[in-house]
Amino acid sequence: MMKTSGYRVSPTEVEEILYATGKVGECVAFGVPHATLGQAICVIATGKDGTPLDAAILLTECRQHMPAYMIPAAVEVREGPLPRNPNGKIDRKTLSTEFDTANKAQQ
Repeated sequence: MMKTSGYRVSPTEVEEILYATGKVGECVAFGVPHATLGQAICVIATGKDGTPLDAAILLTECRQHMPAYMIPAAVEVREGPLPRNPNGKIDRKTLSTEFDTANKAQQ
């Protein structure tokens, strides 16, 4: 669970809405520490069937189908399959750590 703006948000709920757009092949949602929100929702996604994915278009879809507190603060688009853990699931922890590390380096 992520806690943002006083709301508890399930990463799976965010991911299901993204998959429902029909534009996303794989995605993972996670929270990163944020000074005022508690956690900011971030997403890493790939395009469906190798089709390029536009982060701005995906965010527009989010604004149409999600309450304001669920809209991701950041969407990172990647190509190819997302990394998996030994159980075959998308490796949420590794991806969130990579994302957080990369964003701290840019600041």
